[in-house]
Amino acid sequence: MGEKDRIYKSLVDIIGKDFVSNRQEELYIYSRDPGASKSRSVDYVVMPKTVKEVQRIVKLANEEKIPITPMGGGFTLSALVVPVHGGIVLDMKRMDKIIEVNEKSRYALIEAGVSEGALLVYLEKNYPDLQHSVPEAPPTVTVVGNALIHGHGHISPRYGINSEMVNGMEVVLPTGEICKIGSSSLSPYWFTRGPLPDLPGLFLGWFGTTGIVTKLSIKLFPKAKYRDALAFSTDNIDLISNVIFKVTQIDLAEDFFLIAQEKPDWMNHVFFIIIVSGEFEEELELKKELYKKIFQKYKGGKEIKLVEEIHPALRKRFLDVPPFAAVAADFRKGGGFEYTGAILPIDKVPEAWRRGIEIAHNYGMTYSYVHQILGGHSIMFGFNYSFNRADEEDAERVRSAIDDSNKVTLDLGGMVWKAELGGQKLMLEKMDPNTLDLIKRIKKLLDPNGIMNPGNWGD
Repeated sequence: MGEKDRIYKSLVDIIGKDFVSNRQEELYIYSRDPGASKSRSVDYVVMPKTVKEVQRIVKLANEEKIPITPMGGGFTLSALVVPVHGGIVLDMKRMDKIIEVNEKSRYALIEAGVSEGALLVYLEKNYPDLQHSVPEAPPTVTVVGNALIHGHGHISPRYGINSEMVNGMEVVLPTGEICKIGSSSLSPYWFTRGPLPDLPGLFLGWFGTTGIVTKLSIKLFPKAKYRDALAFSTDNIDLISNVIFKVTQIDLAEDFFLIAQEKPDWMNHVFFIIIVSGEFEEELELKKELYKKIFQKYKGGKEIKLVEEIHPALRKRFLDVPPFAAVAADFRKGGGFEYTGAILPIDKVPEAWRRGIEIAHNYGMTYSYVHQILGGHSIMFGFNYSFNRADEEDAERVRSAIDDSNKVTLDLGGMVWKAELGGQKLMLEKMDPNTLDLIKRIKKLLDPNGIMNPGNWGD
């Protein structure tokens, strides 16, 4: 029996033949993601159901010195869960239990495979006064995966990014031990991560290189009964930073994002989209009037204009949870789409705006923007590019545009969110060397055999 057949048999012994595959037609699905990154080889795919099965698979990977990559929904677009060095993809979708919702302490305890759509529907049915922060992504994206990559949701402008909403977690460490982090380490309740040492940070943003999260407690928030959308537009890019400052000064928005597109012509402006919500209709109307008052200060409303009538279909898309803000992106034949998320200081937005347009034009593309304000302290600035999946030259053009966009991000003092390998390399080259050394030491300490998603964060 060859080595690959022996490892396959060991995996079957752990979770059964129905949930292990080394068949090329099934491995193909896991060798790529919806973005522009090139495909990579995968040797095995496994779909565990229990934390004990995950633990046994990790111990096997250590014994065989074979890479292992945990995967949630697989929609990062930057190939974070497509193995760089092959090995095992650990598809977590069967671990899909919503274990508990604590209504009074406002948290949900879930397994790693629970999707955004599943939790959304569960809360709507059973806890209609509560909501979680839902990203602008397909409903099959997992809640845990989004939190682990520092994802954003529809209430992030008000409550912060989704990794800040993590109370605690259960983790299978790279050597196979099971560890509880947060209040669950000493209490039956999963309600907070402090005032203990902040160990969740060892797994947030590490792209599965430090452990496998099998359970997670995520904060829930009040869900208002009334919601509406306001839209304002301008052609003065230099006003953007000041407008963001003014809008976030009164801190009443549920969501706040900017959109612009070169085509169609009516979208070729700067649009400020503000989502307001309230428990009472009077509260909602008051918030709307206050925001209108802010924009009236810009030369009596002449420099920034209120969009008096938002088309009903557009209003619905803005108010949908998740919102679909990229309503008319330049989706080319072949359906490919990728973006690089720049986390930027607010005052750098006008320069990023202009340089992003230059990059798009340099590669023969029209520009398309969707940017979300993150609490008034930073912005997720999306450099968006469409391409034809069937055209390798077109995909390579997008990869080059992404690389140029990442360089602009770092040049402006920002950081690349959920960076692909090239973006990771750029950040590691620019990083303080002592910080880089600390990252390497932590990874080596937790993962002495180097099996966890190797190739990411500098391996």
